[in-house]
Amino acid sequence: GQLGGGGGGGLNALGVVSDSGGGMVNNSSLQLLQQYQQQQQQLQQFQQQTNLNQIQQQQQQQQQVNTNQLNPMAVLSGQQQQRGSFYDESPSTNINYDDMMSRSTKRTATTNTTTTSSIVSTHLPLLNPQNPSGTLLRQYFELSTNNVLNLPPIPTNEEYCAMIIAHQQGMYNTIANNLTPENLPWYDRSALNAARFSQLALGALSNDQVGLALELSNACVMCLKNCVEEPSHKACLSAVARAYLLHGILRSLRGDFVRYFKYRRVCMAQISMLTDGDQQEDATVDALLAAISFHDAWAYMMYNAVEDELPDIDNVLPRVNCNHKGCGNGGNGASSTGGGLGCGLQVVTDPMNQMWIQGEPRIFLKNEARVVDRSLDAISCAVRSCCDQANKDYAQMSQSSGGGGGEGVSEMTTPTSLAVLASENELCSRNMVLSAQAMINQNNARQLVTKPGLIMMITAMDAFLENSDQDVTGGGGGGAEEGGFSETQIRNLLSACEMAIKHPLLLHSPGPVYHMMSNAAVLLCHLLNGLHAKCSLRDSSTDSNSNGGGGNNSNNMESELFDNTLDTFMSIRKLLNMHRQNLPVRLRCHAIPRPNIGPSKKTDPETPFIDLGETLMCSCRGCQGFVLMGCSPCVAAERSLRSAKVQAIELEDDDEFKREIDDLGDFNLDDDALFSILTRVANN
Repeated sequence: GQLGGGGGGGLNALGVVSDSGGGMVNNSSLQLLQQYQQQQQQLQQFQQQTNLNQIQQQQQQQQQVNTNQLNPMAVLSGQQQQRGSFYDESPSTNINYDDMMSRSTKRTATTNTTTTSSIVSTHLPLLNPQNPSGTLLRQYFELSTNNVLNLPPIPTNEEYCAMIIAHQQGMYNTIANNLTPENLPWYDRSALNAARFSQLALGALSNDQVGLALELSNACVMCLKNCVEEPSHKACLSAVARAYLLHGILRSLRGDFVRYFKYRRVCMAQISMLTDGDQQEDATVDALLAAISFHDAWAYMMYNAVEDELPDIDNVLPRVNCNHKGCGNGGNGASSTGGGLGCGLQVVTDPMNQMWIQGEPRIFLKNEARVVDRSLDAISCAVRSCCDQANKDYAQMSQSSGGGGGEGVSEMTTPTSLAVLASENELCSRNMVLSAQAMINQNNARQLVTKPGLIMMITAMDAFLENSDQDVTGGGGGGAEEGGFSETQIRNLLSACEMAIKHPLLLHSPGPVYHMMSNAAVLLCHLLNGLHAKCSLRDSSTDSNSNGGGGNNSNNMESELFDNTLDTFMSIRKLLNMHRQNLPVRLRCHAIPRPNIGPSKKTDPETPFIDLGETLMCSCRGCQGFVLMGCSPCVAAERSLRSAKVQAIELEDDDEFKREIDDLGDFNLDDDALFSILTRVANN
């Protein structure tokens, strides 16, 4: 039949208008018709070939499964390689690669298609080392989180296989040599991917990509669910422990401390199965425990060291087995052994460390540990000790002002305070910081590239603790220089703030880094107020009696110091305020006021250059002491109460954070599902 219409133009079978009057098909329409027919034939051939390939693939998979089922070695290894309890005291230390390979071949066709969630598949290309977006997120992680924690790198799939083969020489050597990145067991692949996703999530968070960070953290959770269902072996337990820790840190940085404590508990359980004396694994355990100790110090600050206010998670995840023969001292905080074999097991099984690490810094006291891990643990202990001292000062202030609220706190003893009293010359905050500084300086002298994270914290803590015994709340008063600050304190404060200005991503690091820099900025306010008052008094005296000579040199030096300090303060204040606005209200440190400069500001000799009375203070008592330096107990109590009321109002009006919590609905369901699986495994 004709394709075109009869008398005039019409539509042919391809929908092309035919303008021939006699119903003849034009050349262009005929060519399109031929192309369409060829495409239909090619499509049919492709579908037939695809169906044939699928049938052949299913036959090959069935033959492989039948072969594995008839293999007595695989059956025997499957019976022998059974994991014990979730908190097994003596987990198996041998890796059965017969079982690994059989599980890998049997699950290649099914698990890879059914277990991989959509969110994992979406973000899986970011794990490729050649992916530019993934590389950028990893760099953000290194410049922020790992600049402070200094965790060892995650091995690639090739390095992981090579590590297994090297570890397995002489035992199941034939099977181990056949292990390649393509046939890695699903558990191993999921564990490595979970650790990588957790790093990318923290990298995205440091770049203020909160939505992407939450999606990557959810991908980490989905990978961890695969690790829970399958029997584990020691080869990748460190990757699983790292994934739980970093994911918990991310949730805490968004204000969810409950989930942090839960994931931290699971991480400690994984670490308990890693401590068997292997040198490489001991180094990994030390790094993880130092990181946990450092982030715990921040939780210690935010909860003001009050354990009664911590969430109860024992009904969800039982405590790590505390009956092991290597267990610690039962929580008295003054054990006599700090390092040596089994140090990690002592830390994770000690009853006092089940919610946050307390007592003596055992990684710091372990001479075999890495310098960066020992230094980080030393800083953590110093922060805890300062918090204990701040609580005592707060209780005394409350009792002196007659406001109450401090009864019993001044007599409160913590495992950290007991440990410091037992070895005061070695474990007091000032000496801990000096020891960490000496170790870092020696370590940096042997390296070409150094990370500024630890250096910045040590420099700031050195300024806080100078001319004080154990508390940072004094701020170093009593010096012979400007505003009660010594020359060393001024230099350290400026140096620490300048490092934060050069490396702003450090404010996104775990632990109390952001709070340290906020308190350093507050001390710069005190320094500027002292310099301003001194220069104003000297200017008024020189107006009435001008002598010249050496006084002018002194005035010039003070003016130069004032200008330099003001420039640093304005920069660090802007940086801190920008970071503060992106944090949940509960995690925000001080809102520091502006200096009294500008056309709308009234200046007089009695008005401070920066009125710290307008500061919206942090909820942490250790941080409040920096703002309240020099205040009477009554004024200090009044300011603390006023800041608490304002913060409570802001917490209720935190609409942005509430919207984020609502958006986390599906992600929280996945988290809860993972906890449900972990609870079941732990109870069994």
